[in-house]
Amino acid sequence: MKKYIILTLLTVLFASCNQTTQQNTEKPNVVIIFIDDEGYGDVGCYGATGFETPNLDQMASKGMRFTNFYSAQPVCSASRAGLLTGCYPNRIGFSGALFPHHKIGINPKEFTMAEMFKEQGYITACFGKWHMGWQKEFLPLQHGFDEYVGLPYSNDMWPNSNVTGERLPEGKGRGDYPELPLIEGNEILERITSLEGQNKLTTLYTEKAVDFINRNAAKPFFLYVPHTMGHIPLGVSDKFRGKSEQGPYGDVMMEIDWSVGEIMNTLEKNNIADNTIIVFTTDNGPWLNFGNHAGSAGGLREGKTTSWEGGQRVPFIIHWPKNVPAGTVCNKLACAIDLLPTFAAIINGKLSENKIDGLDISSLFKGDFKSDPRETILYYHGENNLNAVRKGNWKLVLPHTYRSYNTEPGNDGYGGKRIEMVIEEPELYNMIRDPGEQYNVIDYYPDKVREIMAIVEKAREELGDLNVGLEIGSENREIGKLKN
Repeated sequence: MKKYIILTLLTVLFASCNQTTQQNTEKPNVVIIFIDDEGYGDVGCYGATGFETPNLDQMASKGMRFTNFYSAQPVCSASRAGLLTGCYPNRIGFSGALFPHHKIGINPKEFTMAEMFKEQGYITACFGKWHMGWQKEFLPLQHGFDEYVGLPYSNDMWPNSNVTGERLPEGKGRGDYPELPLIEGNEILERITSLEGQNKLTTLYTEKAVDFINRNAAKPFFLYVPHTMGHIPLGVSDKFRGKSEQGPYGDVMMEIDWSVGEIMNTLEKNNIADNTIIVFTTDNGPWLNFGNHAGSAGGLREGKTTSWEGGQRVPFIIHWPKNVPAGTVCNKLACAIDLLPTFAAIINGKLSENKIDGLDISSLFKGDFKSDPRETILYYHGENNLNAVRKGNWKLVLPHTYRSYNTEPGNDGYGGKRIEMVIEEPELYNMIRDPGEQYNVIDYYPDKVREIMAIVEKAREELGDLNVGLEIGSENREIGKLKN
């Protein structure tokens, strides 16, 4: 009898150890929730006012938030290309935002995050705004995704007024754009022809994401949810309309927070939350000249399409139970281009043979803040303009031209005018003492300037810099072009 009991206990112990080993070696699911034009100050735990984001705040309290995380560039298409390829966007030919008349997109020679996951047996899906080329050869299904539903570009790229929704006259500006296509797979599912049609987008993407998780809970999956909102024109469902003190933008942020909650609840219901990495971040800073229809840079200088901190420093929250220490704050430098090599390291995935710029920051996810994987950030924008470089706690702003928001904004959907500004001489800022970039201390730290200028010269040699007349460098690659 005693021998039987001992044998039974050993069997149970072996099974328990084996189960633990399987859980520890099982590849995690990955979910990236990517918001449009949401500023550094537009999440509760980052200081948002006028609306609440309880699900994101809970995600941060059970995970980690970063205070020095950067988008790949301060504008739509370039930012997304950087996220999914691990490259500075100008390395692969991307700049600014692609429009319906463009005949370019992501090059098939580039290796995307979705393709990396698929090589490791993952099921992949994208629900939301793509914006890396709208023709079939550039759409998600041709670049590693098994499923896709969403808009191929920004929701203001349509022939309607962003304020009234009325059809604009042909032959003038956006009046010649096609109606906004909602795509499923490679085909147009329907055309969105009114502001009311845009109100359903956040809920639609959320429902698609929830359904995808329910169908694939037993398999490893990669889910990318790049929301259309809060890009103008703002669309929000009836369940959140008028709910925030801030107004329409706050309503949109509340619905996005609800979406995060729906995805997290679905993971819990399927008992896979502990083995899922969830990342929340945004493509660039707020479009400030839209006033009460825009977000907040949280005290940082300027916003979207500028190389000041408000344009590129964005919220970043990661939730990964048992791996990311709960309630932690990471002050280290990191960038959206780092996610691809980081996930590859976590699941033992392969990287592209093409050179990438991203770095493995998984040590930071695990709370090892003594590690310092990223020392520098290159602030490229425009056609191929190197406008600034950050090294550690210092940022050198290089001579360049930009359009400032330092003027009266618009309101209720109308955009205010912006003013052109010129930085004629380099400026140096201490990011610890002066994250708002108000005090130029370049005269006090000549050695720091020389140190960063060495990084500038290397970047110009490799990737070019139109600010000094270098159209490209020795390592730029071409963007994809239509074959016919």
